[in-house]
Amino acid sequence: MSDAQRLNLVGDSSSAVRLHDMIKAPENTEWAQEKKNSWDATEPATVYHTPEMMPDGTHTTAATVILRTKGCHWWWSSGCTFCGYFNDTRDDVESEDLHAQWEYSKQKLSGFKDMGMIKVYTSGSLLEDREIPVDFQETVLRECHEMGKHLIIESRTEQCNEEKLEWAASINPDFTVAIGLEAYDDEVLRFHINKGFTVNSWNRAVSNLQSAGLRVKTYLMFKPPFMSEGDSLEQCVKWITAVAEQSDEISVNPMNIQRGTIIDRLFRAREYRPPWLWSLVSLIERAHPLIHPEGGINGGDDQVSRLIIHPTAGGRVRGSHNCGSCDKHVVAAIERYSVSGDLLEFEGLDCDCKRIWMNEVKIDTSFPAVLGTGIARRGDILLNLRSP
Repeated sequence: MSDAQRLNLVGDSSSAVRLHDMIKAPENTEWAQEKKNSWDATEPATVYHTPEMMPDGTHTTAATVILRTKGCHWWWSSGCTFCGYFNDTRDDVESEDLHAQWEYSKQKLSGFKDMGMIKVYTSGSLLEDREIPVDFQETVLRECHEMGKHLIIESRTEQCNEEKLEWAASINPDFTVAIGLEAYDDEVLRFHINKGFTVNSWNRAVSNLQSAGLRVKTYLMFKPPFMSEGDSLEQCVKWITAVAEQSDEISVNPMNIQRGTIIDRLFRAREYRPPWLWSLVSLIERAHPLIHPEGGINGGDDQVSRLIIHPTAGGRVRGSHNCGSCDKHVVAAIERYSVSGDLLEFEGLDCDCKRIWMNEVKIDTSFPAVLGTGIARRGDILLNLRSP
């Protein structure tokens, strides 16, 4: 027994492990590195088109170009708990690769002909010089302006400073910057999401964007990690209320489970369920009077902002879903509302699983169950209850 190692509450003499190393570990695994290095640096991650609405309310088709880049600089040092965009990046992407990806995208979508809008996403921030070479930033800004296409890009708050926005607006004076605020709550930003900035930094960024004459699109997260279904519904309505006046558009992103993330670990441990689609319908119905005080639709005179929800992986187990039988109908109605802004899109929607959802939300808001009380929505209920 004299050779036995003594255990104590403060651990052994080995070096401490940073939380960052635990969070980022999936990116450093062999499978992740092999996958990243297998991507063609001259081709974008994906290119597609969808129905959309222009800032003036007219309907159009939007091209979405997701470029393969070095990824987000916040991920290099820490990273958000839910974001798995590092899976689509390459560490060695340079300016010539990005220009090749841009040309590939234009060719695939016939030079963006008959499309009034172009969304350019980079798994990070287009205006971040550490991620995207400045000459390529200029190419995207200038060409979209010259083609007469409304441009939407994504950015963290740090890049929305006066100097950078003045430079960008001198090239393209009319584009939209989408900021992933996720939650109008510093506690949620820090402990649920690990966002790396505060609500005040978002307020400053919005002020700078408005001063530069640029449009503001705000991303909010529905059901971030460590939050129940019922609490998410209550909180997200409050966040929409808080940002509506300052945002031209509000895009609520229902959580979807991306590989190699903290939320992926919680999901696989059966400690997290993606949102119900019924929760998104309820959120829209509760937020609609805030967005359209006089009961109007998108493009109406009473519109304060535009509320958009596109459920990524909607109807699948790793995305927002219901029981399985009603999912496609509910997803389609939510997608239609994002364009029309008309509550009539949800008229007649119903399913037996709606009662289960209502009970789950009621329990979540009545008892302090941090991770929620929901169980798997697919398969035999009794078997799910018996599962660990």
